[in-house]
Amino acid sequence: MSAVRSHVWTAATLALALLSASPSDAQVTGSLTDQDRADIQALLAAYAPALLNCKAEEWAGLFATPGGNFTSAPRGEVREKGALMDMVLSYDRCRPGLPPSGEPASGAGRGGGGNRGNAGGGGGRAAQPRPAPVLEWAPEGAKGHIINSAGGGFYEDIYVKTPKGWKFKERTVISDAELAAHLTVLDFVQIRELAGDDHGHYEDLYGNYTGPFGPRVPGSGRDDRPFRSSGLKLTIAKDGTVSGLAYLRDNGGHYEDFYTKTPQGWRIKERKYFPPEKAK
Repeated sequence: MSAVRSHVWTAATLALALLSASPSDAQVTGSLTDQDRADIQALLAAYAPALLNCKAEEWAGLFATPGGNFTSAPRGEVREKGALMDMVLSYDRCRPGLPPSGEPASGAGRGGGGNRGNAGGGGGRAAQPRPAPVLEWAPEGAKGHIINSAGGGFYEDIYVKTPKGWKFKERTVISDAELAAHLTVLDFVQIRELAGDDHGHYEDLYGNYTGPFGPRVPGSGRDDRPFRSSGLKLTIAKDGTVSGLAYLRDNGGHYEDFYTKTPQGWRIKERKYFPPEKAK
């Protein structure tokens, strides 16, 4: 194709591009309508029933495709539909007949809903009333801040309006323990960038709550280990220190990291590389 032809768009192609890139009403007006708010509230209300009742495909369908993601320290940044569905099916209530995963029932906010608790910010079985979700306009469409536990843990959301209605573009969990350690959404964004978590470089991990963890091996037969995390798995100690675990895709080796926050931002305090274990 010549250089001239490569820059020539047909009228139909241009119209299609403009249509696909057209912003939502919220993006144009810089505000949310009453209908937008009602639709986002309905999205929030649908979250917990799908998650707590093991409706994996329905829950994954609440996230925008492509690019919608669920993020927490222990679960990583879960993007692909298959991984989102695997996350739902990793909870013990969704694995009848299989050995328990060892995940404590009290881990409600940490991984998207845990085995009980107020998982959705609008649809969960809360032990006591929570503050109403705070919904605001955002350049992507809308943003939300939803308290999901008695300790103040919360969801930080970004919503986008799609042809199928409002969806989660991003849902990030900050647990009570992380909040107590003064860790923020931005801290975790910076740690992931520092560690090189680029969605394609690190494997999804499977295993029980206390480990060991590892990726699934194609062609190795049935693997009933529950989904544990997507990409970088972060663990926060009681003193607020943060460690990371990541398996290299197409390599088999893995990193075990320790991070520290300095006046100049987050840094890797220690990174150990472990080569792949030799097949026995």
